[in-house]
Amino acid sequence: MDGRLCGRPFSKGENGLLTFTTFASGSLGNAALVSCGDTHVLLDAGISAKRIAGGLAALGLEPRQLTAIFLTHEHSDHVSGLRVLTKKAGAPIYATWATCQEWYRKNRCDEVRDLFREQEAGTGVQIGPLWVESFSTPHDAAGSVGYSIAGEGSRIVLATDLGHITAQVRRAVEGCDLLVCEANHDVDWVRTGPYPYYLKQRILGKYGHLSNEAGAELAAFAVQSGARSVILAHLSQTNNTPARAYEAVRLRLMAMDCDPERDISLSVAPRDAMGITWSPEGVLVC
Repeated sequence: MDGRLCGRPFSKGENGLLTFTTFASGSLGNAALVSCGDTHVLLDAGISAKRIAGGLAALGLEPRQLTAIFLTHEHSDHVSGLRVLTKKAGAPIYATWATCQEWYRKNRCDEVRDLFREQEAGTGVQIGPLWVESFSTPHDAAGSVGYSIAGEGSRIVLATDLGHITAQVRRAVEGCDLLVCEANHDVDWVRTGPYPYYLKQRILGKYGHLSNEAGAELAAFAVQSGARSVILAHLSQTNNTPARAYEAVRLRLMAMDCDPERDISLSVAPRDAMGITWSPEGVLVC
């Protein structure tokens, strides 16, 4: 497959086309959609239900067409829109037991609680043509996970909100077609920036977030094992820029004789807006 983006528009209802679209990806909110035919899976709901509905509408969809919602963990930038969204969608919500319990402890909403379906790290579930398997991520949250989503011969891996790269993360990433990879911060910017000391320690710690350089290492591993597309995600509003994240990963890939302008697709997910739509064919729609 040619990893470069060709720009050909596609029909959202086209059978057998696995797609991925970010609605937002950053410290202030996260949500993304994976679709395959009539199956539509939302990954996190960390922006308002109104914005999620707007993202779906841009793709020709409505909240009631969501097949399922999968949560990575309970931090507000991943779940803040969940309660209102469920009134419009009513889709089952998959998360680890610890994430379910922590969300309910903070929100006390039985209507949402009844929609929870516990899925422990390392297990998978069939959602239409999609096989969605979770894997543990080292983050300071209850039962934090990433997701590997396979369908129609392709596989997408979402790996954000992790303080370091573990063996479980590497196993999940190996052989994927698209890696959605955290590149949260520039280490020097965090150290010299305005955040209080405890927050700097949290971000830079083993259960915080991946730096640009650490994200570059995970991206390089993914490309070495077959990935043809990488989307950099969950960029800090204060401690990073898209250009800085892109350049760190570009340099790491160039060091292994991989030119992102020629050999693969490398892009950065917008922090506060919809991103491109990816497919294994290299198709995008803005």
